[in-house]
Amino acid sequence: MTKSSYYVYILKCSDDSLYTGITTDLDQRIETHNKKQGAKYTRGRTPVTLVYCEEGHDKSSALKREIQIKKLSRKQKEKLIKNTVHKLTP
Repeated sequence: MTKSSYYVYILKCSDDSLYTGITTDLDQRIETHNKKQGAKYTRGRTPVTLVYCEEGHDKSSALKREIQIKKLSRKQKEKLIKNTVHKLTP
């Protein structure tokens, strides 16, 4: 049995706030957020845009990484996003 690959992601919300989460299906999760069916936090802040993503985690490491990112300051999150923006462009 193979383990699911988890993504850790950061979304930029319409109010310019940042939301961090994990998922196994990134495209579906972003769509769910934008349909206002995702996390309670993002429901009133749509549309959301993916600004950062890490892949290849198992569930445990994804949850740990999510917590690490959530503890970062806004400035630290922006630096993380800026330094890895190339990962999201083709």
